[in-house]
Amino acid sequence: MAERPDVEGIRRSFARAWGEIGAAWGVAPSTAMAQGYFLAHGGPLSEPEVRRALGLSHRAASLALKQCDDWGLIQRAPVARRSGQRGPAATAWEVVGDHWEWFRRVSAARLERETDPVIPVIERCVAQAREAAGEDGADLERRLARLLEFVQRFDRGVDIFVRGEPQAIARVFEILDKVDEATVAKLWALVDELEPDEMAGAVRALAKLPPGAVHRLIAIADSAPMRRLLGMR
Repeated sequence: MAERPDVEGIRRSFARAWGEIGAAWGVAPSTAMAQGYFLAHGGPLSEPEVRRALGLSHRAASLALKQCDDWGLIQRAPVARRSGQRGPAATAWEVVGDHWEWFRRVSAARLERETDPVIPVIERCVAQAREAAGEDGADLERRLARLLEFVQRFDRGVDIFVRGEPQAIARVFEILDKVDEATVAKLWALVDELEPDEMAGAVRALAKLPPGAVHRLIAIADSAPMRRLLGMR
């Protein structure tokens, strides 16, 4: 009879794998390992417990917990925790159990730390290129201006997304999961054909409607008479 896997061993194995994934994403491996361990464990856990489980030094474990807290991945447990050592009970931490909530927090933090600071830099360089003489200066200005437009729109898009409540973000992904590939291709083609102002107007009009009206609108839009009226099969 095969030996059953050890639960704690699975937790630690998952934490190590999560640390490797985090390193590929530019996150300190110890920080990603700590989050992975919390995801598998749940908490509450004290720094000594995390340190012993992951084989980290006191400094590395403390830094990993601080960074996890800064990113909004863990939160302080309401009650301190004893970890089998002498002395007062240590601060305990527990994972932010709503995955969409920590996804939203990480996205917002990355936007603030990585994307927001680069916009003033590009703006300054665009202004400097505008003052430069010759065709080279004009070409540089055009290149940087296009880059600035891209970064600003990307920044705005991510900002809009992370403003959503976790349950609303989860609902968006649930909707996308239910859309087949053919429909996705048609939606992209539709976006490519319609003018941005027209699409933005449709979004604004839809946002003004109460949920009940949206339900009725969807039912009407998918009805046979409406499809015939619009020349659809």
